[in-house]
Amino acid sequence: MKRLFIALALCAAAAGTFAQDSDAAFRQQVNAFVDRWHDDAANTRPEYFDKIAPQGIYIGTDKTEVWTRDEFKAWAKRFWDRKKAWSFTAQKRNVYFSPDKKYVWFDEQLNTQMGTCQASGVLLNTGNGFLIEHYQLSLAVPNSALGSVTKLIAADEAKQK
Repeated sequence: MKRLFIALALCAAAAGTFAQDSDAAFRQQVNAFVDRWHDDAANTRPEYFDKIAPQGIYIGTDKTEVWTRDEFKAWAKRFWDRKKAWSFTAQKRNVYFSPDKKYVWFDEQLNTQMGTCQASGVLLNTGNGFLIEHYQLSLAVPNSALGSVTKLIAADEAKQK
């Protein structure tokens, strides 16, 4: 009986280790996908837009920038035409996923031409790769600068009225 208990305990420990290894490998796949997506933009590769689901949403830094994939592609065409878009590289990223690994969500801090930005996204695991269902980019405004930034926003919004 004691041997059976030890054998069961070892099997459970091995299964737990396998699950952790599997989760780590899955996170690596997610990170590689998102890193490649950012690199596609930096190199204006058309695959950038193919990685966004047809009904996917991209939210930019301006309050008017809420686009479907095709609207975003139309807006970004001028950057692709001149072969120079944006360059985002992750400083850090946290990846989470559903137990069945069908849905993935992440948050990231990015080095960009605008300084440090933050973003979050939702991916669908299609079984043949990932599709971006939702992505939101925002400026990371230091709390010490928030007063000045909110005044600039208020002044800009007042001009628009």
